Amino acid sequence: MPKRTDTLNTVRLTIELMRRIPRGRKISAGELHEQLTAAGFVRDIRTVQRILNMLTEHFDVEVDRDSKPYGYRWKEQAKGLSIPTLNQHQSLLLALAKQQLQPLLPASVMNSLDGFFDQAHANLRHQSNARQELEWLEKVRVVSTTQPLLPPKIAPGVFEEVSTALFDNKWLDIVYTNSSGKTAPAKVMPLGLAQQGPRLYLVCRYDGFDNERSLALHRFKSARKSTLPFDRPKNFDLQRYDNDGRFGFGDGKRIRLTFRIEKGAGLHLLESSLSEDQVVKEIDDDYEISATVVESAVLERWLMGFGDEVSDVRRRGSIPQTG
Repeated sequence: MPKRTDTLNTVRLTIELMRRIPRGRKISAGELHEQLTAAGFVRDIRTVQRILNMLTEHFDVEVDRDSKPYGYRWKEQAKGLSIPTLNQHQSLLLALAKQQLQPLLPASVMNSLDGFFDQAHANLRHQSNARQELEWLEKVRVVSTTQPLLPPKIAPGVFEEVSTALFDNKWLDIVYTNSSGKTAPAKVMPLGLAQQGPRLYLVCRYDGFDNERSLALHRFKSARKSTLPFDRPKNFDLQRYDNDGRFGFGDGKRIRLTFRIEKGAGLHLLESSLSEDQVVKEIDDDYEISATVVESAVLERWLMGFGDEVSDVRRRGSIPQTG
C-alpha cells in the first residue's frame, strides 16, 4: 500500500507540474517549486527538477540551458496537458475570466492557471460544438465611460513582486517616483491593489506611518519582495477605503451635493443614481439632483465636464458616514 500511495502522489505531482508549465515563455524549477508548495504539494526542489528532466525526455517540454536558472516551457506546437473535464461552457467562463482578472490576481496565481487557460482556449478553438461559445468572446466587451487611454508601461518584474508581496503579506522594498518627479527608495506594507481605468494602484503604508497611500505601479522604478512578514492591520478595509473616495483623490469627507442639470444631460442620473438617498425634482427644463457623495477631485472634474448644462451647484456641510 505505501508503494501504491507514493506512486499516486508522484503522478499527482507530475500532473500539477505539467499544468503549470507555460507555453510561449519560460519558467524555472524554483518558480514551479514555489507554486507547488503554495498549492499544498510539499516536495524538495530536487524532486521537482528530477520530474522536469523526465518530462523533457518523454513529452513536448523543452529546457533552455543557456543561462541559469534553467527555463522550461511547452514546445510551440505541443498540445500541452489536456483537461477533458472542461466543457465548452466552463471553457468560455475561463476565457472571459482571464480577460478580466489578469491585472488583479497575483502573478504567481495567474501563472499557475496558465494550463487551464490554454486548455480552455484550445477547447473553444477545436471543439466542433463550441462554435457559439467561441463567437461569444467577440460579442461581449467591457466599455469605458471615459475617453479610452492606453495603459502606462510598468517596469519589468514590478507587478510580479508587488502582487506576490501583497499575497504573502511581506514587506516591499521599492524605488518610487512621485507625481512631482522626486525619486526615492522606501519600505512599504502592501495592503491592496486596485485598477482605475487603465492604471493600477497599490494601497500601502510606509514603514513608520499608520496612514494609507495609493502608489501608481507605473511610477515604480523597482520593487522587491522582502522576506519580512507583517500582520495585516485590522483597521484597514479596502472597500471602505474606496467608499471614502480615496481613489478619487479625496479624504473621505461626505457632503450633500445639490445641482441643476438640463434634462437631456441628466437623464442617465435617473437610471444610475449618485447615491441611495438621491432626490430628483423637475424644474422647468432641468432636473434638480440632491445626493450624499464623497467630496473629491474626481467629483469636481465630473461636474465640470457638463459645462453650461450644470448650474446652481451647492455643497452642504460634512455628512457623517453610517454603517
